[in-house]
Amino acid sequence: MGGTTAGYRTMLLDAPGRPLREAELPAAEPGPGQILLRVTACAVCRTDLHVIDGELPDPKLPLVPGHEIVGAVVETGPGAGRFARGERAGVPWLGWSCGACEFCRAGRENLCDRARFTGYQIDGGYAEYAVADERFCFAIPDLYPDTEAAPLLCAGLIGYRSLLAASAGGPAGEARRLGIYGFGAAAHIVTQVARHQGRRVFAFTRPGDAAAQRFALQLGAEWAGGSDASPPEPLDAAIIFAPVGALVPAALRATAKGGTVVCAGIHMSDVPSFPYAVLWGERELRSVANLTRKDGEEFLRLAPRIPVRTEVQTYPLASANDALEALRRGAVRGAAVLVPGSHEARPGGRSG
Repeated sequence: MGGTTAGYRTMLLDAPGRPLREAELPAAEPGPGQILLRVTACAVCRTDLHVIDGELPDPKLPLVPGHEIVGAVVETGPGAGRFARGERAGVPWLGWSCGACEFCRAGRENLCDRARFTGYQIDGGYAEYAVADERFCFAIPDLYPDTEAAPLLCAGLIGYRSLLAASAGGPAGEARRLGIYGFGAAAHIVTQVARHQGRRVFAFTRPGDAAAQRFALQLGAEWAGGSDASPPEPLDAAIIFAPVGALVPAALRATAKGGTVVCAGIHMSDVPSFPYAVLWGERELRSVANLTRKDGEEFLRLAPRIPVRTEVQTYPLASANDALEALRRGAVRGAAVLVPGSHEARPGGRSG
């Protein structure tokens, strides 16, 4: 196949701790089982910050970050047949797994020791074009424009997997009272899913972040406060999206006996020691790692039925560093999304 007809623009990471730089890469061409996408949107995830800041070790370098990619298929490699040219496809964090290990055979491919991840070991979507293994891509629901679909591919998926993990919490095993720590892209999606399921949502934000608390209430949370506050009643389960280890004992203290606390991030600062009494009472503390294709297929069928609405702030590709800095400051309402082509986006533009 011919690949792109010329080089294409990217935002490139040369080394952890450095800002991304604009660069042009040679024409891309899909290999066996791969598709070449013209990127139309790529959401900006906190995991991108962990990669760029060096908190996740040994990334491919130089690297094109980004793993919440929506694009149109422009070429297919030998043997690729899931997507037709012109069809939309979404690329998530999990970009490849071996398919042969005990985890893969058990449907837990997210735990594969040889797994490779988009925007980490595989070049991602901070670019005009991206190549992906079609087996790990998703069809995009017709309801969503490209920019609004992009956050579903990680913020939505990890939120959904975390909600599944939390759902057995509480004395009735239903997690009716759900706490969410860190009200960013994933939280604003999972809140809508939880409310659709009849759960009561209690949102915890950075202390003093009144804007995020108002946003949580607008999305259906019945209470919102700082992460240093106690909820008005015990939680059946809590999901921690913020990468702050000190929130683990805080969430356990806020959770009733028999409850579950789920750590949803791929990276978290060290968890401080805490007395056993905080965990006792058959409370459960667990993590969620990445996602499986089954998670993606289930969630992308569910999202348009609710329907989940994503609120996004769009940035041109060249403003990727600005989008990352806004995310770092907690200044993004919903999700930040890069859109290649300055005519298609402006910093801070909103939709949803």
